[in-house]
Amino acid sequence: MTQTTTKKPYPERKDSKLMSCDHLDKVGEIAVYYGFTPSKSPTISKADMEAARDILENDSIDDETNAHGRLPLHAEEKTALMRKYHEENMHMLPQPIMLYFKDVCHRPKTGGYHRYADLEILGASGSIAEATLIQTARAMLAEEGYENTLVEVNSVGDKDSLARFTRELTAYYRKSINEMSPECRQLLKNDPFDLLSSQEPSAKELNERAPKSLDFLSESSRHHLEEILEYFEALSIPYAMNNSLIGNRKYCTETVFTIINGEAERGCKGQRILAVGVRYNGLSKRLSMKRDVQGVGISLLVKGNKAELRKPVSKIRRPFASFVQLGLESKMLSLSIVESLRLIKVPLYFSLAKDRLGAQVSSIERFHAPYTIIMGKKEAVDRTAIVRRTDTHAQEVIPLDLLPKHMKALETEYWNKEK
Repeated sequence: MTQTTTKKPYPERKDSKLMSCDHLDKVGEIAVYYGFTPSKSPTISKADMEAARDILENDSIDDETNAHGRLPLHAEEKTALMRKYHEENMHMLPQPIMLYFKDVCHRPKTGGYHRYADLEILGASGSIAEATLIQTARAMLAEEGYENTLVEVNSVGDKDSLARFTRELTAYYRKSINEMSPECRQLLKNDPFDLLSSQEPSAKELNERAPKSLDFLSESSRHHLEEILEYFEALSIPYAMNNSLIGNRKYCTETVFTIINGEAERGCKGQRILAVGVRYNGLSKRLSMKRDVQGVGISLLVKGNKAELRKPVSKIRRPFASFVQLGLESKMLSLSIVESLRLIKVPLYFSLAKDRLGAQVSSIERFHAPYTIIMGKKEAVDRTAIVRRTDTHAQEVIPLDLLPKHMKALETEYWNKEK
């Protein structure tokens, strides 16, 4: 659990089991277990709208919302978020910044989707950011009753990858223009990505033969995507590649992903797209802000059916343990550990976006947690974890399947002593 806002959410004495928080609801507690800090959503200003319109090169903001099957991603919301990051000097805080918004940015139009909540991670370039967003969103959706979900994912790569793909895609469409319906020709005239993401029946066969963005990825972009898929495998997250998933190329980069309702996929009634997410590296630079900030976020688009999940929460459990990991093998298992402990309501302090031990320790040592869970390469292979007392350095090696029960017993014993 990382704490990232300028207003600390834990003013109580350190022997208190609970700590105060603002801008949180019951379902948002899941996000807190995964390291997100509840925060007030940024208000979209007129300047944000104008800046977003300039990025989109005077495209209509409202038409961009969901035109031609385009994902409901909003440049002005990301613009407002970047402004919030700089105005509140979030670069001075431990990175990355992980935010949960229960009250999403107000928009007069929502493209036919109900906005449920937003999760944003700023200042993280690694694939663990996407994995954390998707794992958290799936857990929140499961609480709302969507337990059978599928992740669809694509990558448009970095700036150079996207430029190569755009050139090839445009050339392909121009060669095929005689096969196009008038509707497809108009979409191509607007933007080749409008045609690629179109749900028009006349565009289906054309797009099946179109170049795929995956074929133009740089080595770093390909590695980033491969790591995300490795996280899916480690977390047993069902996924499928979807070449037609395309964000707005004027501010979206690298990965684009959606969480799909598995019931709707099988022909049952119900909403199909439950959440959408995208990376937007470089947006801060395009806005001429002082610092370039790497960002990735996901929006849950469901209508909440369980009223109790939206009830305000003013206090949350204080973690009594920290978690540090060393090596890719242990990082791949880290979110599984967080989830297994979340299910029994044992929160942790951690910083999964950091790789070096020193960086992780410096990020969490200020919380003075009495226990630390340590997982290195050997432990990952053996499916074990080291549980160490902070004061005495006494430690035990615990199998991962027994870790939740072991940590729950330690937590109960610790807080009982503190009473």
